[in-house]
Amino acid sequence: MKVLREISEVRNARKQSRSTWGLVPTMGALHEGHLTLIRKSVEKCGETIVSIFVNPTQFGPNEDYEKYPRTVEEDLKKCEEAGASYVFLPTNQTIYGTEKPLVTLNVDKELTSILCGKSRPIHFNGVAQIVSILFNIAQPDVAFFGEKDYQQLTVIRKMVSDLHFPLEIVGVPTVREESGLARSSRNRYLSETELAVAPNIYKVMNIIKEKADALHAKNETVPVETLENEAKKMITELVPGSKIDYFEIRSTNDLRRSGNLSDDSRIFTAVYVGTTRLIDNLYIGK
Repeated sequence: MKVLREISEVRNARKQSRSTWGLVPTMGALHEGHLTLIRKSVEKCGETIVSIFVNPTQFGPNEDYEKYPRTVEEDLKKCEEAGASYVFLPTNQTIYGTEKPLVTLNVDKELTSILCGKSRPIHFNGVAQIVSILFNIAQPDVAFFGEKDYQQLTVIRKMVSDLHFPLEIVGVPTVREESGLARSSRNRYLSETELAVAPNIYKVMNIIKEKADALHAKNETVPVETLENEAKKMITELVPGSKIDYFEIRSTNDLRRSGNLSDDSRIFTAVYVGTTRLIDNLYIGK
């Protein structure tokens, strides 16, 4: 495995390659979820490049950019063990230069003013910006993203379609702890007490899924708001001290709201457990 720090090094490696290239963009602090993405890329592609870059443009003024975990040496070891061919390890200056970019991407509010976008208004523009830069630098044939960040995955798929990037986007199912808690770099912020109750969020999601399955089986309709309110009440009871950012049922395909359950319904939720914001989603369509 080679560590590349300059854009020219990545482009030279890509130019010399005769293999299918897979890209796994990350912000480091790698866990089993990331490693699953890397292994999927290694399985599907001839060569895999992993980027490790904590992107400042997707963090708001009061978010955790400065304290976001940075574990580069551990990450490099994990990348090599997972079979990566290259790791791209740029600095802020390498990506953005020394001046504020004058050309940026703007994702329509139809996708960014909902769910996580409500509390993180600049986040998805920053995500689109860095991902488009990485696509331009690495020129992958395939790029791999986790379904845990489903709104992000939807934005990226739409960007690739609208801007005609010549690559395939592969969404990989959420990797979970044995408890059901979705793997996340932010889980390390949780105390032991918080780690004990956080999996109840996923438990509640599955209870709602069971109810949705029963309704689908009987061809019964029920307003999604009823299920959402029931879920919020359960989370409040089962996750003491939590604060629900949102718990919504939306379309898997375009994230739109529907008054009732549909064939492609999906739960989307974000919950503060202590000071740590955890996101998750679960498909509950037919």
